[in-house]
Amino acid sequence: MRAATSNESQIQMATTKKNRKQCPAGHIYFKSSDCPVCPVCEKKRKPANDWMLTLAAPARRALENNGFNSLKKIAHCTEKEILALHGIGPSALPKLKSALQAAGLTFKLSTSNHE
Repeated sequence: MRAATSNESQIQMATTKKNRKQCPAGHIYFKSSDCPVCPVCEKKRKPANDWMLTLAAPARRALENNGFNSLKKIAHCTEKEILALHGIGPSALPKLKSALQAAGLTFKLSTSNHE
């Protein structure tokens, strides 16, 4: 049963069409999604804040693209609100909590029983 699952994923990976893309810096890369981020440029890019270095690139981009360029701005949100951002996964929360704690901040507490 396990081999069939492995074969199915290998077939799916082989049939996934990857599009050739070129970034403004001239790097050629292939992506199967619409994501416009060049992996070469992304590796060279440094985040604006040191606390962002602990986060994966998709989480950093999610925060930056939504205007969360400071821990004070993040502290105005609940954990659930941050998790709702595309690119933020559960592994980012402990890293964000640690950075907030080091700055003497915390996530906003939920005011609803549903969060």
